[in-house]
Amino acid sequence: MTVRGVVLGLVGAALVCGVTYFNDQVLHQTMLVGNSLPIAVFGPLILFLVLGNPLLRRLRAGWALTGPELAVILTLTLAACSFPGSGLMRTFTPTLLLPFQVARTTPAWRDLQVIEQVPAYMLPHVTAENENEVLNSFVQGGLGTPDRHITLAQIPWGAWTPPLLFWLPLILLLWVGLLGLALVVHRQWADHEQLPYPIAGFAHALLPTAKGALSEVLRNKLFWGACAAMLLLHLNNYACKWYPDLIPVPVTLDFTSLKTQLPLLAHTMKPTIFFSAVAFSYFIAADVALGLGLGYPLWGLLTALLVTVGYTTGSGIGNDPTLNQFAAFGAYTGFLLVLLYTGRRFYVDVFRRAVGLRAAGVAPLDSVWGARVFLLAMGLFTAYLSLLGRLDWQLALLFTLLVAMMFMVMSRIIAETGVFFIQSNIYPTAILLGLMGAGAIGPPAILLLGLFTTVLLIDPREAFMPMIINALKVLDVNQVRVGKAAGATVLALVVGLAVVVPATLYFQYDRGANMLDTWATKNAPTMAFDSTVKQINLLKSQDQLAQAQTISGWGHFAHWAPNPKMLVAFGITLALVLLFTVGRLRFTRWPIHPVMFLLWNTFPGSQFAFSFLLGWAIKALVTKYGGNVTYRQLKPLFFGIIAGEMVAGVVTLLIGLGYFLVTGELPKAFSFLPG
Repeated sequence: MTVRGVVLGLVGAALVCGVTYFNDQVLHQTMLVGNSLPIAVFGPLILFLVLGNPLLRRLRAGWALTGPELAVILTLTLAACSFPGSGLMRTFTPTLLLPFQVARTTPAWRDLQVIEQVPAYMLPHVTAENENEVLNSFVQGGLGTPDRHITLAQIPWGAWTPPLLFWLPLILLLWVGLLGLALVVHRQWADHEQLPYPIAGFAHALLPTAKGALSEVLRNKLFWGACAAMLLLHLNNYACKWYPDLIPVPVTLDFTSLKTQLPLLAHTMKPTIFFSAVAFSYFIAADVALGLGLGYPLWGLLTALLVTVGYTTGSGIGNDPTLNQFAAFGAYTGFLLVLLYTGRRFYVDVFRRAVGLRAAGVAPLDSVWGARVFLLAMGLFTAYLSLLGRLDWQLALLFTLLVAMMFMVMSRIIAETGVFFIQSNIYPTAILLGLMGAGAIGPPAILLLGLFTTVLLIDPREAFMPMIINALKVLDVNQVRVGKAAGATVLALVVGLAVVVPATLYFQYDRGANMLDTWATKNAPTMAFDSTVKQINLLKSQDQLAQAQTISGWGHFAHWAPNPKMLVAFGITLALVLLFTVGRLRFTRWPIHPVMFLLWNTFPGSQFAFSFLLGWAIKALVTKYGGNVTYRQLKPLFFGIIAGEMVAGVVTLLIGLGYFLVTGELPKAFSFLPG
């Protein structure tokens, strides 16, 4: 690991954190990050490998970046990608500030004084005297003008300093704890279980050799043919946004004429082809791809059947318990049990070594230190929630365990399937409400749990641990010490936070927040408070409010009242995951991987189902009629499909940025990835 690689990685982290909000929320272009395969990272990487690195090598051999150096740069930049978009900053500042705006027009909030129940240091300081500067300028158009931008000093730092001092250490503790967990599980998944890590495989296939020579894939004609085809397709469709008379290449299929014959599959009749998802399905096991392809249609059938008997699954988003969320919770719990059982000997050895006990087997040093970091950071995270977050430690611990489970399972999904867009449908507040009941938790804790859930976990499509788990694999195959790189990753997180917070607040106060993004400015800011009001009214109607207001400590468990319907949903999906796991282990021709149940009721599952089914069919045909030799020969073609989409993303973003800089007008909105 060279100093040059670390410095360039930190620069990459700072750039992603500095420009993402401007691109996503001001220019409204394709998200720079958006998922675990960020265009902002992989697009420039491909262009550099094709254009920049050969030029540097031609000028002077020592100037070209090597594979290990680029692996470090990739790791540090990917780590910071969890901050600037949906992973945090898209909703962070609106969630903390805009409840004051909503309270103006929501009598129930004012009557119950729900905002006043939040500790003052968790939210910006808004008063009658500073309301125009802090709140109104954020909502109505900012402090700047079209001809004059503000300075960083004009941001109302006085109002924002207390909540930033509270939230940023909490966020950093969580990310560092998850980094430690990633170091633990990575060695088990990569070395012992030999998972495919499709995204890491794609990245490594592009990287140069240790001496900086062009990779074999980048010299393959199939790669360049597929890359050119994807680039031309998306550029043509982008041009159609500017010139409507042009003819776009359709990527959405229309089978709605079959609705009358197949009414229960009506929700699947207009699938969109996401070419990168098709390509990744080529690299994974057939049962995984088939499960991902069939999951969403099966969930739709199940939902339709439940409706006929009077049940609704509800949304997978929010702080109120629904069958949808508990179906996800059951599947995640079952999958976690499988992961822990499969790696039980390794994990026991690692954690025994981590606390100074003897271990029966060999525990790698990087995993041992990862376990120590995980235990320390997550212990401090729990204490932080309890002492400064004013949660009883019992609830804080349950919240921490749910967070760790969610991110560990999400990371496993990515390492095993290459699904680069994941949303878990697990919100700890909703899960705890369904398991314990509002009367057992109490309104004060419901509000705080809801706020922690909304700030930290509202949209984990750009989550840190899934990003870093792929980066660790890239480091491994490029023979970079992952333990040493982990220290630099923490530095990248600090740099990312130091850049992303002022950058985001600057753009929001210069031109105003993007109020067109209703998810970030209307839904997220109200979730915790609306849920609290709903539960307070429910407790009032049951004459339990007075008791629930004073409950604390172990008293939360003395009044345990789980929701039977939620437990049934939890138990069914838990059993399905365990059953399919046993079937997969006992029968060589078992057709479907249990990962199906982790994605079937999510938005990413609905978006990617057809693409993974298409990829499964292509792979099946190739292996049946061409055999393993043809399968290996066609790998560069599918790498080219992914690369072409990443390059197309960068090119369209640069065109849009250039148009804005020249004309001052917003470019045409264009996206070819879901969400």
